[in-house]
Amino acid sequence: MGRVLTADEEERSQDEIICTGQGEIDKKLGGGIPVGSLTLIEGQSDAGKSVVSQQMIWGALNTRHKVILFTTENTVKSMNTQMESLGLSILDQLLLGWIKVFTIEPSKMKNINTFSTILTGILSYPSYRLVIIDSLTPVLGHTSIDQIIDYFEACKKLCDGGRTIINVAHTYAFDEQVLIRIRSVCDAHLRLRIEEVGDKLVKVLEVAKVRGADKSTGNIMSFDVEPGLGMRIMPLGRAKA
Repeated sequence: MGRVLTADEEERSQDEIICTGQGEIDKKLGGGIPVGSLTLIEGQSDAGKSVVSQQMIWGALNTRHKVILFTTENTVKSMNTQMESLGLSILDQLLLGWIKVFTIEPSKMKNINTFSTILTGILSYPSYRLVIIDSLTPVLGHTSIDQIIDYFEACKKLCDGGRTIINVAHTYAFDEQVLIRIRSVCDAHLRLRIEEVGDKLVKVLEVAKVRGADKSTGNIMSFDVEPGLGMRIMPLGRAKA
């Protein structure tokens, strides 16, 4: 039997990982996303990418990590409403300034300056250690392979300096060769898809890798999203490769 952690060790553990606060997801992640990781969340439309990233935001805020969110899909008000509908209230943290939400209009993401805007915004708030970009899809189709790789490498350098950055995008937005290179750069990689199980569609989260996880990571879990309740983990009745 393992020994009980002291209060100092528990606090240090919180400083070293970002957990989602959802036990089954954290178990699949090997405890959580290690601080200083560059993470890619990719998948199909409506497969739960934003829900997973919002769960990350909630978990981070509730373990005293300040958060920056760049979003193409929400305003501050709609973000708060959406998370409330998942049972993940962040109103207090919004009011206290623990989370900064920057809305980027998709129509303005069609040039390389968007990458510069994001990187400059990150540097402007040095005490905000978790950064989530949800999503990069609108800009990826209008930039070159070199520009995309340069952006991810710049993110990696920021992570080496102690930031934790999560980029969210649709899988279709990447050229396959670019996606292979980006996956290799990233410390953590999560894939989401929709599958038919019985007579219903469920969302499937695959933890492709989490480099530096405290514990061994799992692989696949399925879930549904229920209004007012948030993520509901479902048994995946069969093993997946």
